[in-house]
Amino acid sequence: MVDAIRGTALGTAPVPLSVLDLVTVGSGSTARHSLLTSVEIAKLGERRGYERHWVAEHHSMPGVASSSPAVILSHLAAHTERIRLGSGGVMLPNHAPLVIAEQFGTLEALAPGRVDLGLGRAPGTDGATAAALRRTDRLNEGADDFPQQLAELTRFLDDDFPNGHPYSRIHAVPGPVQGPAARPPIWLLGSSGFSARLAATLGLPFAFAHHFSAQNTIPALDLYRESFRPSAVLDAPYALIGVAALAADDENEARRQVLTGALSMLRLRTGRPGLVPTPEEAEAYSFSAQERDFVDSWLTNIVHGTPDAVRAGLDDLQKRTGADELMLTANAHGAEARLRSYDLIADAYGLPA
Repeated sequence: MVDAIRGTALGTAPVPLSVLDLVTVGSGSTARHSLLTSVEIAKLGERRGYERHWVAEHHSMPGVASSSPAVILSHLAAHTERIRLGSGGVMLPNHAPLVIAEQFGTLEALAPGRVDLGLGRAPGTDGATAAALRRTDRLNEGADDFPQQLAELTRFLDDDFPNGHPYSRIHAVPGPVQGPAARPPIWLLGSSGFSARLAATLGLPFAFAHHFSAQNTIPALDLYRESFRPSAVLDAPYALIGVAALAADDENEARRQVLTGALSMLRLRTGRPGLVPTPEEAEAYSFSAQERDFVDSWLTNIVHGTPDAVRAGLDDLQKRTGADELMLTANAHGAEARLRSYDLIADAYGLPA
């Protein structure tokens, strides 16, 4: 399973490059268009040598269309042949472990050997929506039970509950009960130290959300590496970080594009979620002093500019963090800008054409 976890750096990239797709929905567009764009990004990523394409579970957010990662991944599997596909992630407390085992067992059967199961313990939404998903308002209970839920999910994937366990006669299908089969490697996702420590204790690969928790990146990665215990799936630490990155043909265009994502995040954080605004709408927006401070701070953590500038920024970030893989998310309004960015970054590193 180690080979399924550790990626391969191509061209002059210091580490493997991957894609995190939020399936964003822009003003004037539709969810269908965003989902079709996700297919195009996955195909481009496969063609240009990106290691994997992950989609992230979000709920009740007009600006994203990724509430059902397993459904999206099955569609991407039908349109690709080699690139690894996975969740970045599935929010485990929102679901019964058996359901996740069945969904990702199905994906593994559809795309053998190229499915990743990334798991998070946050709700991926606001408290009210999380309560609706979980049919309870005791939300902390789900997060606190995460290690137990993870252990149960792993047992279902491996079909190895011990005799006498209440679930020993329950089988996740597709799965091992139907014959020898690989299973998706589990990744733990996080934006703090909790999942870093748990991933290290279990000897699992770790994915850190640098793109929205940059101040915690190095402490979390240090904790993961210091606490790591080798396991049957991984003999040494392996950590990727999610990075907001957008390249354009000139610096001004890159700034126009990333401002759309910054305004979208501002609206989300202030209780006004909506579709991702156009560059024109973002430029015309009248920011208060407090809003401008938020946007300026947000933009400092987005690697953006010309392809050479983005390559330099990514190289510097990888050196500072020691990340084993960089997973790039291009937050912009339109499909063309996002596709162009992944192409330009691939060009900048001399990835396969």
